[in-house]
Amino acid sequence: MGKATKTRKFAAVKRMLKPSDPRLKENVEKAAKKAEKEKAAEERRQVAQVSSSCHPSEKCAHAISLFLSHNTDLGPPYRVLVDTNFINFSIQNKIELVQGMMDCLMAKCIPTISDCVLAELEKLGPKYRLALRIAKDPRFDRLHCDHSGTYADDCLVQRVTAHKCYIVATCDRDLRRRIRKVPGVPLMYVVKHRYQIERLPE
Repeated sequence: MGKATKTRKFAAVKRMLKPSDPRLKENVEKAAKKAEKEKAAEERRQVAQVSSSCHPSEKCAHAISLFLSHNTDLGPPYRVLVDTNFINFSIQNKIELVQGMMDCLMAKCIPTISDCVLAELEKLGPKYRLALRIAKDPRFDRLHCDHSGTYADDCLVQRVTAHKCYIVATCDRDLRRRIRKVPGVPLMYVVKHRYQIERLPE
């Protein structure tokens, strides 16, 4: 009796999972982390939209709740550290500084100005004499600077890094980028003829 011949199975290979298969434990963990990140990013986007759409008639209640929960040193009356260009932009947009701040924050505000900012305004000459006159308003708190030089941006960054009890009011993009790196310090700037408070960085 002859030996039975087995038919050879063509293309018979061992089934293996791809490294990107969603059933693998590592991929399940990666997918979960990605979903969490997307959810957090969506929440941040929604919060940013709410704060940017805030109008003085709505009293900026959303904006206040955003930064108060992050920095316990902040509380009314709010001390607002004012930069040179913030005063200039307020004049251009015809906003009264103290009233505009109070409309945005719905609380008493104390505008605070450092020696460096005053020195910068004095250097700008007679063209900015109105801004200088506003800066010398008796309602403004004066901060004396002990450091050398009169570069206002460095002065403001050093001050808020040491003492996180201030809101920084500036329209300078570079300075805002630097302040955002300091956790717990809110920013105020001019948008569409009104003041806007920016939420805290994560």
